[in-house]
Amino acid sequence: MNAKYKSVIFDCDGTLIDTLEDIAAAMNHALAAHGFPTLRTEEYREKVGWGLARLATLSMPEDARTEENAQKLGSLASQFMEGQPAEKSLSKVYPGVRELLAELKARKIKIAVLSNKVDSVLRQVMHDFFSPIVFDAICGLRPGVAPKPDPAAAWEVLAEMGKNPHETIFVGDSEVDIETAKNSGCYPLGVSWGFRSRATLAEAGAAAIIDKADEFWDFIGRK
Repeated sequence: MNAKYKSVIFDCDGTLIDTLEDIAAAMNHALAAHGFPTLRTEEYREKVGWGLARLATLSMPEDARTEENAQKLGSLASQFMEGQPAEKSLSKVYPGVRELLAELKARKIKIAVLSNKVDSVLRQVMHDFFSPIVFDAICGLRPGVAPKPDPAAAWEVLAEMGKNPHETIFVGDSEVDIETAKNSGCYPLGVSWGFRSRATLAEAGAAAIIDKADEFWDFIGRK
């Protein structure tokens, strides 16, 4: 591995796992429960990334977009996700991702996941989809911690791993992730297989963009 980089922080949704259908199902459940129109799965692609409260706001009719409604719908969507067993999930790990994580662990490279997904849900998802791979740090959205792209949570993850930003690659599929990487001082690496376009990632300031998991090694040393 390139001696410069000793740790990697991954986003979850759209980066490690294609969760769009599960996110859509959860938010549509919340919308319907409150009498709001539901959306097609594809309509969520550009709305996800900032957490469920923001997603709820973007998904509701404009005249219903209050903070109270956003919190209610976000909480209901989160409860739906927590009650969704992995064997019934519509989510899928992206090709090559599990192998990439396993190889990083084999090389003794620290790996972490940082997401705006609710922390309890994130930890369950990581266990369900990636066990027995063990992440060195897992950080989801929780009270008192600002969501991405605020860098505070990224710095918390770095501290837990005992690494600094300049030796860390931040991997994500959205402008939220690229902005988080830049705000925290990590190397911003975009992936094109997720929920945003290459153009969006480039505009956000990605230092590089890869199209498949195996291309990750071009930036830190071939296997």
